[in-house]
Amino acid sequence: MPTILVSAPYMIPFLDRFRPLFDKFGLDLIVPEVEERLEETDLLNYAGQFDGVICGDDRFSERIIQACSPRLKVISKWGTGIDSIDLDACDEYGIIVGNTPNAFTEPVADSVLGYILTFARQIPWMDQVMKEGLWTKSPSRSLSECTLGVIGIGNIGKAVLRRAKPFQMTLLGNDIREIEADFVNHIGVELVPLDELLSRADFVSVNCDLNPTSHHLINANALSKMKPEAVLINTARGPIVAEDALVKALEGDRIAGAALDVYEEEPLPADSPLRNLENVLLAPHNANSSPTAWEHVHWNTIRNLLDGLGIPFKMSERGEIL
Repeated sequence: MPTILVSAPYMIPFLDRFRPLFDKFGLDLIVPEVEERLEETDLLNYAGQFDGVICGDDRFSERIIQACSPRLKVISKWGTGIDSIDLDACDEYGIIVGNTPNAFTEPVADSVLGYILTFARQIPWMDQVMKEGLWTKSPSRSLSECTLGVIGIGNIGKAVLRRAKPFQMTLLGNDIREIEADFVNHIGVELVPLDELLSRADFVSVNCDLNPTSHHLINANALSKMKPEAVLINTARGPIVAEDALVKALEGDRIAGAALDVYEEEPLPADSPLRNLENVLLAPHNANSSPTAWEHVHWNTIRNLLDGLGIPFKMSERGEIL
């Protein structure tokens, strides 16, 4: 009987729904306690005990891949990003890796636009002042007066730009790859070097992948190029932004604010100075929240697992496994 390690924090709360399905295919489950992800030391405790895994952002490094081989056959990632998995090591040891591309484009893009509107219109800060008994008018901006810079024009970056276009924002974009001319022309986005985007944008949205070229892409030097009234939004991956540099920029009023859904260390430590800054909006890596999207990812993750284990199955028209 194959054994599956289920460590995806978004799936574990719904696991009882899927247990009959796992039983049907003769799969035994190991379900550890997971707050956000399993680190190397956590995974080592289970090395050699499972044939497949349904994981979140667990640290499947080369060391872990080697320790889990030859038993481990498939890593089925719940979600899209696979930057925490050493793909070269998986190739070397013959481990199949599956994910769900484009899974959370819509909810993440919605979150970005929500942050833009929140900062532009100063909604939570006006609410706070009113509840303190004051009648103080706060300067706000119309989005048509603002420039949005999107770093990384993949599926989510494109969706962010599509949402911003009807608000008549000036649109800037930057990517290390060539972007389709028809999209650029239709949306009216101006592709510019990163330094120019940072210096012109009122809102900078980070939507690129985490890879060696993007690690700490937003560092002290990058932040110094932003306008004092600019806001940084990161719904991509925490390590793209150097948090220490960001905190200094915010504390020194070198930028106006930040909205963060992801962090260099997750969960965000209780003593993080980000928690004490009034010009920062924080969320617990939750920009992907969408019942419809989650349901699609649940089923696709299980399909990828069964595929990787070579277990035949049938699917309904809705994509559910029969």
